[in-house]
Amino acid sequence: MAWVTFSGCISCSPCCTKCFPNAGGGREAEQEAFGLFDRVGDNQVAYNQVADIMRALGQNPTNKDVAKILGNPSADDMANKRLNFDAFLPMLKAVDAIQKGTYDDYVEGLRVFDKEGNGTVMGAELRIVLSTLGEKMTEPEIDALMAGQEDENGSVHYEAFVKHIMSV
Repeated sequence: MAWVTFSGCISCSPCCTKCFPNAGGGREAEQEAFGLFDRVGDNQVAYNQVADIMRALGQNPTNKDVAKILGNPSADDMANKRLNFDAFLPMLKAVDAIQKGTYDDYVEGLRVFDKEGNGTVMGAELRIVLSTLGEKMTEPEIDALMAGQEDENGSVHYEAFVKHIMSV
């Protein structure tokens, strides 16, 4: 099993596709990534790790999507129930099949905040949206995502921003 030294990747996972060269490359890589989250050594992971494994393998499910795929478990079940790789794999495939947002979807969503119609949104407003709506991001996650995106006036050109976030 190969390990990497982290260099500030916002995924912060030992099997993220940017830091871990084999991640995202078929069943072997999926099984290897799954194994990295097995902290007990029983070839199983806790329910509350499933979303992290999926994200490390290049998927981007919402917590709601993962809860639904897991059968809407209680908080206690999320912490205590475990599953093996054979149970995880169909869940990963189900998340992969979920419709993902397109470039146009994201641009249209940000256009709502473009009060002047000039292709920009205020960086401060975008930070508030990212930290309070939907799947809330932490300040460090927002800082990493927004790095280099604001101009001298604190504005973000949202079409370029969407291209940036879709490439991360």
